[in-house]
Amino acid sequence: MSQSNPHKLIILDRDGVINYDSKNYIKSPEEWIPVPGSLEAISRLKQAGYSVAIATNQSGLARGYYDLERLNAMHNKMQKLLADFDVNAKVDYIRYCPHGPDDNCLCRKPKPGMLLKIAEYFSIKPEKVIFVGDKNSDKKAAKAANMQFVLLKTAYKGGTPEDNKSVSGDYDSLKAWVDDYLR
Repeated sequence: MSQSNPHKLIILDRDGVINYDSKNYIKSPEEWIPVPGSLEAISRLKQAGYSVAIATNQSGLARGYYDLERLNAMHNKMQKLLADFDVNAKVDYIRYCPHGPDDNCLCRKPKPGMLLKIAEYFSIKPEKVIFVGDKNSDKKAAKAANMQFVLLKTAYKGGTPEDNKSVSGDYDSLKAWVDDYLR
């Protein structure tokens, strides 16, 4: 990317931001259900000239709840739904942490490793990146990576009303934030 055209990058958490989250994990493409408006929001970011990446903890791999083939199938479903929505809409880069919480890796949020690797991939300084997440671990990772952070309300599917209040975010949804941000 040339110096005269500064690169714009938005990193999104996946579960609870783009798709509904579940306390029982999202384990298959059938369980991967987009939050209303999230795909439109990604499309609008792309139309506005942003690159969009995902940083997602996927400890379900380490726990044996699903394998890499199923994780890829979930991401393929997301990309296909985005392409169906808008031919130019796609997530440019997906990075996931396959480790469990006790593995002490450097990539699992709240550690900043995954976010820093994404910024490095796009050759952009972390302080020029916005990370959008729905959990305190996302907020801590953004702070440790020296990135701007937007906190969304967690989106659970089929949970109790209390689940949906698990994090009181700055915005109710990715769509609500993008509507405000691109205004």
